[in-house]
Amino acid sequence: MATNLRHIRTATLEIAYEESGAANGAAVMLMHGWPYDVRDYDEVAPLLAAAGCRVIVPYLRGFGPTRFLSAATPRSGQQAALGNDLKDLMDALGIGRAALAGYDWGGRAACIAAALWPERVRCLVTGNGYNIQDIRGAANPAEPEQELRYWYQFYFHSERGRAGLTKNRRAFCKLLWRLWSPHWRFSDAVFERTAAAFDNPDFVDVTIQSYRHRYGYAAGDPALEDIERQLAAQPGITPPTIALQGEADGVQPAAAFSAQDRLFTGRFERRTLARVGHNPPREAPRDVAAAILELIGATSS
Repeated sequence: MATNLRHIRTATLEIAYEESGAANGAAVMLMHGWPYDVRDYDEVAPLLAAAGCRVIVPYLRGFGPTRFLSAATPRSGQQAALGNDLKDLMDALGIGRAALAGYDWGGRAACIAAALWPERVRCLVTGNGYNIQDIRGAANPAEPEQELRYWYQFYFHSERGRAGLTKNRRAFCKLLWRLWSPHWRFSDAVFERTAAAFDNPDFVDVTIQSYRHRYGYAAGDPALEDIERQLAAQPGITPPTIALQGEADGVQPAAAFSAQDRLFTGRFERRTLARVGHNPPREAPRDVAAAILELIGATSS
């Protein structure tokens, strides 16, 4: 299978992405999370390509070779930016409708596209579940155990946190990998292949803005306010969806998401992956690929 790093421009970004599979196959967009990168799908993409799909794996804003076109564009990591970037990428590639899969930040982008532009989404495989943030409700504290899992988010609300991520980004992200996926025994070489994506000049700014905006502690990009207003209504998701929940997820256990399953208003199924943590594409690539292909098959008509 041939995989090529390519670049394409949208109104805001030059997005770097890897493409594989048949150019005329069913389009699949695979969206990585934070702090990870496109290497998450190294075992998923070949399975999809072998099944005849056109597979696109983009670097999110702030990661790897993806770059902002203008110094004047806010380095925002807010949810509206992630969802809009995905739609803009599909537009630039001439993809009218695609199967979407993602987790963490990538799952948020996919959920937003499925909620706001359902005509563009054939089906959805999302890590954990409904990843659209309820920013108005963010001031309400969660249970203490869940608050503990979000320690890194609160750290980023301070300038000490910004300095800490800037100075220790590799050590910081490696710690989160271990905490969030306790059964995943990744090597230093595997981590370093992804860690190079954190050297993006906008990685820290995009990260900090994301974790402040979601709690109402940072202003968003004015150009994205209309999308944020729509997301504030917590819109339902109609395309057929499978939610993949890692049984050992160290940051987002099932209890944090199951109450929102009612927001999936079309076909919906939740699956639990034994001994899998926060990164299903790395830890259970065959399960992820199987879920995507199952939904593509179910929507083939």
